[in-house]
Amino acid sequence: MTKNKPLILITNDDGVTAPGINALMAVMAEIGDIVVVAPDKPQSGMAHAITMSETLYLNKISTENDPVTVYSCSGTPVDCVKIAVKEILKRKPDLCVSGVNHGSNSSINVIYSGTMSAVIEAGIEGIPAIGFSLSDFNWNANFEEIKPFIRKITLETLKNKLPKDVVLNVNFPKLKQKDIKGIKICRQAKAFWAAKFHKRETPQGRDYYWLSGEFTNPDQGEDTDEWALNNGYISIVPVQFDLTAYHATKQLNTWNWNE
Repeated sequence: MTKNKPLILITNDDGVTAPGINALMAVMAEIGDIVVVAPDKPQSGMAHAITMSETLYLNKISTENDPVTVYSCSGTPVDCVKIAVKEILKRKPDLCVSGVNHGSNSSINVIYSGTMSAVIEAGIEGIPAIGFSLSDFNWNANFEEIKPFIRKITLETLKNKLPKDVVLNVNFPKLKQKDIKGIKICRQAKAFWAAKFHKRETPQGRDYYWLSGEFTNPDQGEDTDEWALNNGYISIVPVQFDLTAYHATKQLNTWNWNE
């Protein structure tokens, strides 16, 4: 590792061979020393799942002569962060970045996202962390347009330090660099997926179900991540992993719990 350069851990949920993580590696290599630990297969929608009932495998796929150290992991994005911190890295990284995800992780998607769960796990470990997502599900999406913004956001984060127990959820609109209007700090939109299950039958006569859904956004606020993305801005939502509903404690304390 290079003296005075930040140590950056990179992961994702689309898999170690995804174009999005290659774009992230290219930017981070200009900023610091990088180590990549990512799933060996797509792990989208795994949220904060960890591997407990199966064997976990780690495979170093870079050689000693490669400029970047890369591992694939058989587990989830959260597994990748855990095993990187506990088994691979000799010291805690200065930053963890996850992505670039193929598809948005705005609004309620943050709950299901493997990309963001890796970021949250890093935050739990006391590591500053950022999740990057592009609103384009195409495997061959154009990540070149957002690289300058990834660099800017990363450098600002390293320079200014994140608030304690806060990580960042960054989403990019599917636009050319010249058409992106800027960066907005946002709140998470109160939107949701209206889930549907398609019931089908196997050739053997067994019923099975296929999950689909329609994204619904009744939140018309102009301070949300959804508004920013729909209006040509990059959204940054500060995310905390303390799920306590502090605003509800006063009301709950008026109930007769002990009588």
